[in-house]
Amino acid sequence: MLSLFHVAIKTGNLAATNRFYKTILGLVEHKRPDFGYPGAWLGSALPGAPAIIHIYAGGPALGPSGQAPSGTAAIDHVSLATTGYHATRARIAAAGLDWREFLVPGTTLWQIFVYDPSGVQLELTFDGAFEEGPPPDMRPGRAYVAGTSFFDAAAYEKFAA
Repeated sequence: MLSLFHVAIKTGNLAATNRFYKTILGLVEHKRPDFGYPGAWLGSALPGAPAIIHIYAGGPALGPSGQAPSGTAAIDHVSLATTGYHATRARIAAAGLDWREFLVPGTTLWQIFVYDPSGVQLELTFDGAFEEGPPPDMRPGRAYVAGTSFFDAAAYEKFAA
């Protein structure tokens, strides 16, 4: 294996999910083939960067109930290498979303955990050696605790507007 190529996320609200990844994470839309159903490919704005998040809606995203599933289920989270810890945290807070923070023991890695509108948990990983400002807040209630969920679907309704 060489690397992870992309993560495909099913959504019941393509516009909200697309808006979240663009406004909160700063991803941009990449060219997507016409698969015959709605979707978006998102990735870094860096020249030549691949589309690492594939979002799809409509027929293929719908389960037996006619609705797209939500949450990460057996996959606990998707981790994305990121820069700009404090700016990212400020965008999350300004959007009224909840998040958790973490310092990876024995490393310089800082993390923010947040959910996307479909309930997929994201781990945003930053190299603290290159970040300015205070490290993650590890106080109870703010520190990430593995296996616990803090997803609130209602908080993401604003992305649908």
